[in-house]
Amino acid sequence: MRAHTKAGAWSAGTFALLVAVMLASATIGPVSISYPRVALAALEALAVPTSVVPFLGTLTLPVVGTLPWPALAIDYASPLQFAVPGTQQYIVGQLRMPRIVLGATVGAALAVSGAVMQGFFRNPMADPSIIGVSSGAAVGAVTAIAFPALLPFGVQTAAFGGALVSAFAVYLLATQNGRTPVATLLLAGVAVQTFLGAVTSFVVVKSGKSIREAMYWLMGTLNGSGWGDVEVALPAVVLGSVVLLAYARDMNVLLAGEEDAHALGVEVERTKRVLLAVSSVVTAAAVSVAGVIGFVGLVVPHAMRLVVGPDHRVLLPTSAFAGGAFLVVADTIARSNAEGLPVGIVTAFVGAPFFLYLLRDREVRAL
Repeated sequence: MRAHTKAGAWSAGTFALLVAVMLASATIGPVSISYPRVALAALEALAVPTSVVPFLGTLTLPVVGTLPWPALAIDYASPLQFAVPGTQQYIVGQLRMPRIVLGATVGAALAVSGAVMQGFFRNPMADPSIIGVSSGAAVGAVTAIAFPALLPFGVQTAAFGGALVSAFAVYLLATQNGRTPVATLLLAGVAVQTFLGAVTSFVVVKSGKSIREAMYWLMGTLNGSGWGDVEVALPAVVLGSVVLLAYARDMNVLLAGEEDAHALGVEVERTKRVLLAVSSVVTAAAVSVAGVIGFVGLVVPHAMRLVVGPDHRVLLPTSAFAGGAFLVVADTIARSNAEGLPVGIVTAFVGAPFFLYLLRDREVRAL
């Protein structure tokens, strides 16, 4: 089977699985709604932008005070209308679907970034946090939660900024004479993760009454998600994933080694910079809206590689859709619990034993 045909077939299959899982998840809750009603309500919840109006908002900074800040007012309208009771439409379209769509977005982001990192480091044990993105996001988020006066931009912005600063710092530490050796990058990532982990622990200890909110964020949660969170994360994840997919062939060549890749015409250092930068942005977008969620970026790409093979033209899209489905299922379990578990706990409960099974049942080696 040709690579493009195989990629199309597997992508269509995993995308259909993702849609089915999302609709099934929307049927579950205190109010049970049938699958057909959920499908119709979900279609009616689809909306397209009808107008975009720029305006000047305000941003409050310590010492400086209030500053004008550019923003956009976007109006949406649904092109589809079905005979769905208003209460059910509200439950599906405004309460359940935003969280489900965000879960699918975050799962896809973590899985596709994990697939890139595993290929980049040629190691199936790599995941999106290996270059310090999650640790940097954690420092930004818990600082914004515990000391909002220091970072008045909000938790999401602080987490996103912390993630990018951390990834950039790791890259600078590992780069010498214009080259970024993979081994040095890995060691720099471990060192920065350890340091930022200590900073996060210190801030949590000093957070006082905010400690519960900080701990929930660190465990990963989709509680309270809305369409605004989707608007923040989805564009960055989609655009970043498209860019990463465009480099799928180069990633395949890099698996043979940097010297062979260079001989085959791949601009190795440029490709590495693009992969690191884009995967960092994709991961940062996911972590900023959902907190630190483990094992998705580790288990899903590894499992999909066993199913579809190492060709990134097939692996990246299938990992994205499978990662979205995995996190939607995990979050459905989390929100079905009476106390509302953080989804990161569920992914750890499911992901760790599954990954241990893979380690015991399959030969794990460098890619």
